Amino acid sequence: MYIITLTLTDQKSKAPDFIAAHNAWIAQGFDDGVFVLVGGLKPQGGGAILAHANDITSIEKRVAADPFVTEGIATPHIQEVAPARADPRLSFLSDATP
Repeated sequence: MYIITLTLTDQKSKAPDFIAAHNAWIAQGFDDGVFVLVGGLKPQGGGAILAHANDITSIEKRVAADPFVTEGIATPHIQEVAPARADPRLSFLSDATP
């Protein structure tokens, strides 16, 4: 499982020009079964994504294709999480359930 944060840069004024492409990128992540949650970071802005994938290489490649990243609007940070325990409602993220 991965937590991806997108921190807005000084190029954030370009975001309206690329929001449709960014939203399409997010939709593709859900369609591919990789993204399980997407939301905004409060209060500073930017975004966070909870992703489920087998390897970091595929996540890095996917994040590098985000129009906000390619246009320098956001800087990504990818953090791998090794679930040790999960609520049964999240059992699809790992075999680690109580």
